[in-house]
Amino acid sequence: MLIFRMEKKWTSTQFSSDTKILGYSICTSEILSIQKMKGTKLYSILNSKCPVCHKGDLYKNKNPYKISETLEMPERCSNCNSKYKIEPSFFYGAMYVSYAVGIAFATAAFVISYWMIGLSRLNTFFTIILTLVVFLPIITRISRNIWINGFFKYDKTKV
Repeated sequence: MLIFRMEKKWTSTQFSSDTKILGYSICTSEILSIQKMKGTKLYSILNSKCPVCHKGDLYKNKNPYKISETLEMPERCSNCNSKYKIEPSFFYGAMYVSYAVGIAFATAAFVISYWMIGLSRLNTFFTIILTLVVFLPIITRISRNIWINGFFKYDKTKV
C-alpha cells in the first residue's frame, strides 16, 4: 500500500521524471519519501511488512479480500526469521485496536456522508454500516499490524 500525491498532468513535458498513471503523474520524489519511512512503525503498518526487518510480508496472501486467507500469516518472517505469534492467542489484543480503527472508519464515513454529501440520518447510518462491512478485512489487517508493531522494534542489523 503506497500513499501518493496526485497532480493533474497538463502537458507531457511538465513532469519529465514522473510516472503517468490514468492521466495523473506520480512524483518520483514522493515515492522515494515512502522509502525514507522505512525504519518507522508506520511503514510496517501501512505496507504489512515484518516489524523487525521491514522486508518480509506479514500475510501469506496480499489480497485482504480473499476471505479464506485474510488472516493467514507465516509462522516466521521469510527474511529475518522473527516469530510473529510470540505466544498463544497473541492476536486477541488486536480486537481492542480493531474497535478504535473501526470507529475511525465509521467517523470518516459519517463526516463524508452527512456533512459533505448531505445525506439524511438514515442514509448516513446505512453508509456507515456499508463502509464497515466493505472495509472489514482491511480494518482487521490494520489492527493486527498495529498490534504486532507494539511488541517488536525495527532492527537495522536484520535487514
